[in-house]
Amino acid sequence: MLNRENLESLLNKNGNVLGSDGEKIGSIGQLYADDDTGEPTWVTVKTGLFGTSQSFVPVEGAHTQGDDLVVPYTKEYIKDAPRVDVDGHLTPEEEDRLYTYYERGGARTYSDSRGDDTRRDVDLQGDADLNAGTPHAGTAGYASDRETVGRDTSGPTTDDAMTRSEERLHVGTERETAGRARLRKYVTTENVTKTVPVQREEVRLEREPITDANRGQALRGPDISEEEHEVILHEERPVVEKETVPVERVRLDKDVVQDDVTVNEEVRKEHIEADGDGVDRDFRR
Repeated sequence: MLNRENLESLLNKNGNVLGSDGEKIGSIGQLYADDDTGEPTWVTVKTGLFGTSQSFVPVEGAHTQGDDLVVPYTKEYIKDAPRVDVDGHLTPEEEDRLYTYYERGGARTYSDSRGDDTRRDVDLQGDADLNAGTPHAGTAGYASDRETVGRDTSGPTTDDAMTRSEERLHVGTERETAGRARLRKYVTTENVTKTVPVQREEVRLEREPITDANRGQALRGPDISEEEHEVILHEERPVVEKETVPVERVRLDKDVVQDDVTVNEEVRKEHIEADGDGVDRDFRR
């Protein structure tokens, strides 16, 4: 049997609501509990664009399936349920409308037995004032007790009044991949030219006359002879060496740029006008 702890656990796990055919209807929105017993009686399902619309579904007859809640109704049936504002409480009239739609017998007896001042359900999520709202005693049968003016001539979709609806445009954003950027390192070859000064030795012939200072050295040795004298010459040549040194570090980073995008979409709106004898010609809604 489902209880408050079961449903709150599914809500904390971001569980979904599945229909009787196994189709996903939407995510679990809020839980509504009985004021007297504290047990959950209704759960809302987030549907529509970005989950902006919520539909009420009775907890009775539902069961858990993993992290999801399975209800005995189809997605289309739940989407056609009466529209009720998710404001923290259900008025007796709203609760009766929902019970009637979901074919829950004895709904009126169930509500009236608790008294008009306590026939409201509490939002278990705590996002509404528990003391909000005022009692609506004596108003539950107002719509059915009043005298009906006119009759339906177009089909089974109206009663004693027409409901005018219009589409509202809800625009949000979603994050998607727009591209990829990467760093890639590759090797190229280039020629580097540098001029290096080098030295070399060359032979220079020096002649000096015979003087009293060098006469002794000049007369040393035989008078006439054949001789050789050798001098070793040196020169410098360029020596090339290469070394690898770090030059800089490169990384990728991201900046967020704010742009404005204009969305243009058509929305439909119903209008109601009256015609016929005795009707104000300026009436239009």
